[in-house]
Amino acid sequence: MDMGIRGKKALVCASSKGLGKGCAAALAAEGVDLVLNARGAEALEATAAELRDTYGVTVTAVAADITTEEGRKKVLDAAGPVDILVTNAGGPPPGTWTDWNRDDFIAALDANMLTPIALMQACVPGMMDRGWGRVVNITSQSVKAPIAVLGLSNSARAGLTGFVAGTSRQVAGKGVVINNLLPGIHATDRADSLDGGAAKAQGISLDEARARRAKTIPAGRYGTAEEFGATCAFLCSQHAGYMIGQNVLLDGGANNQTM
Repeated sequence: MDMGIRGKKALVCASSKGLGKGCAAALAAEGVDLVLNARGAEALEATAAELRDTYGVTVTAVAADITTEEGRKKVLDAAGPVDILVTNAGGPPPGTWTDWNRDDFIAALDANMLTPIALMQACVPGMMDRGWGRVVNITSQSVKAPIAVLGLSNSARAGLTGFVAGTSRQVAGKGVVINNLLPGIHATDRADSLDGGAAKAQGISLDEARARRAKTIPAGRYGTAEEFGATCAFLCSQHAGYMIGQNVLLDGGANNQTM
């Protein structure tokens, strides 16, 4: 299927590896020029070079902390007007409700709620003026089914979800489509971190922790960055113009829900 977005320009956050890289690669495969962002310059430049060489698109790499005002300015100044925005940031650390103080919650809100909102506020007005735009916010399966040890993430991402629910319906008439993409467990560094914590707590190996988690997923495996990216590319495509403010769950069937 031709996604109809060749020649568009996308800003993809946290895209040097993992799910962000999967999204960037899928967009590049559709002929989309890219502005990539991550904190680590070396990995980011390597990904940028890989995508340029593989897909022949223009790729600009901007190393910065997108969760800071200074970092966002650096990225947005380098990007200029964009047609597609994919927001993404690493999740807060796991723990229990007694572990976190106000500063922990502020940090989680800054990274996983206020930063995506700030990026939308910066990019969406131009999309509206041009009559076309796509925003995909990478959130979490915890929006649908909160995960006890991820209380910081539950809280911040729920706030972002509420913001998108209202905003997406305000801008849809101008050709701007905003949706959220909710990953379950995928084979990324984030999964390694969570599995490492489980392995330590249970006194088992990392491989055993992974195997146990995989057994809880009806698909019987972790997701891949490539299939996640393909879903993201569809949400950014010309074919997604009637999907407004949706929370698309990509979790291998782990959450047993009818709605």
